[in-house]
Amino acid sequence: MAGRTIAENRKARYNYFIHDEFEAGLILHGTEVKSLRAGKANIQDAYASFENEGLYLINAHIAEYGHGNRFNHDPLRPRQLLMHKREINKIAGQIQKAGKTLVPLSLYFNDRGIVKVRLGLASGKKQHDKRATERDRDWGREKQRLMKQHN
Repeated sequence: MAGRTIAENRKARYNYFIHDEFEAGLILHGTEVKSLRAGKANIQDAYASFENEGLYLINAHIAEYGHGNRFNHDPLRPRQLLMHKREINKIAGQIQKAGKTLVPLSLYFNDRGIVKVRLGLASGKKQHDKRATERDRDWGREKQRLMKQHN
């Protein structure tokens, strides 16, 4: 990834274990390229999904280009990802067999100026249960307060 990064999904590495990474091209329409060159993209809530035997980037927000026609593109439309069919089948098999998720990690321009998406094949992390720590912390405070009262 030697090109210029447009958007990164930092939550993905925090919320998931990334097992494997893939690179995919992105089909863009209208003024989406100009918006990306201006750096107006957000993939924090995005995910990749299989629809109609193709791979799509869902919920990626590419803002409307300010100097273009306001009807040029929908900011949240599903965008098709370009990968070899064999690679798509390999990912689909791992998702169905192992229950993994395909998460976009970053959106960037490569050295040739082509928009690419780095995808991670991920499984969910176990979230830390804060209730136990909060209970222990509250009991520690309560214990200190009771000790002060009796002394």
